[in-house]
Amino acid sequence: MATLSQFDVIALRREFPILHQQVNGKPLAFLDSAASSQKPQRVIETLEDYYRRYNANVHRGIYRLSEEATFAYERARGKLARLINAPSQREVIFVRNTTEAINLVAYSWGSANVRAGDRILLTMMEHHSNIVPWQLLAQRTGAELVYLPFDGQGRLVLDDLDRLLDERVKLVAFTHQSNVFGTINPVEPIVARARTVGARVLLDAAQSVPHMPVDVQALGVDFLAFSGHKMCGPTGSGVLWGRRELLNAMPPFLGGGSMIDLVELDHSTFAAAPTRFEAGTPAIGEAIALGEAADYLQEVGLTAIHHYEQELTAYALERLAEVPGLTVYGPPAGADRGGAVSFSLEGVHPHDVAAILDQEGVAVRAGHHCTQPLHRVLGVPATTRASFYLYNLPEEIDRLVAALHKARHIFA
Repeated sequence: MATLSQFDVIALRREFPILHQQVNGKPLAFLDSAASSQKPQRVIETLEDYYRRYNANVHRGIYRLSEEATFAYERARGKLARLINAPSQREVIFVRNTTEAINLVAYSWGSANVRAGDRILLTMMEHHSNIVPWQLLAQRTGAELVYLPFDGQGRLVLDDLDRLLDERVKLVAFTHQSNVFGTINPVEPIVARARTVGARVLLDAAQSVPHMPVDVQALGVDFLAFSGHKMCGPTGSGVLWGRRELLNAMPPFLGGGSMIDLVELDHSTFAAAPTRFEAGTPAIGEAIALGEAADYLQEVGLTAIHHYEQELTAYALERLAEVPGLTVYGPPAGADRGGAVSFSLEGVHPHDVAAILDQEGVAVRAGHHCTQPLHRVLGVPATTRASFYLYNLPEEIDRLVAALHKARHIFA
């Protein structure tokens, strides 16, 4: 089974400048990649190179700098298409992040296809970015939101699909991997069930594309969204992938320059996708750097990254079980468990846990992780989350556990 050795990871860490520093006098252990990953030097240099050497607008100039920028921008689109095995790079739309991608679908596809009395099926483990846009759509159209629950181990209750999925459901939108539980949801059976009632499917892949091979053709979804900043790319970059026939039937999301075909005084016609959905000057340098990040992950090997993260997660769950009063949420180690581990420490608020860990140089996330409905089901206002990526080491998990013992001692 392909995975990363400790020697591989130590070598990879040298490529991430930010990891070579101390925080509060301790070596940085960055365990918050589910929020935003760190960036390798080559991605940083790619962004810098654009601004230093060929900064110009795309698709507009016939001079050398503009042509070079356009070539690099469109080449990055092709790289992202290959990353997710899209049939065509014309199906790849550059956006700022997953949130914008989902809002684009909710506004453009949703406004044209969802009516009063229709239903949108979500799950109880969704990030707010895959709830709020659909709430806004429901308010505009009179549609209804319904939710698939999760069980005590943070897995979706698929048996409830028969109850919730009927001809009223026009869209099923769900996360590929939970940012709280780390659960890797079974996409194919949900898609197959949605197809029986004619529903479209949107997959929030913000937590999966950076960590494992993702193939849109094999998954069979209609839309897929992910963010650049979680996959070693820059902030302000992301992708919406959609089936070409759906994208070209959708009205624009934003109006302005670039996205038009012909503008008259009283009406306009619009370009085909992806140009239709990229109004104005895009984040050119960020898109080019995101393409470099895609190259980087594929060169390391997403299968190897995925297997290594599962090994780290299994080790973390084993070590965390040694901490008295600590409750871990989500499935046990296994094939459907990714590298995000959320937990509560009895008698200690998650923010206090995170503050004590920071004093030990360990960076984790504390809060509701933009999943307030999920946390209400758990019966806790917040959790602490440690999340792992290709540059983390088992000894950083040891430091996490040692700091948790210290937190228990302080609040005992």
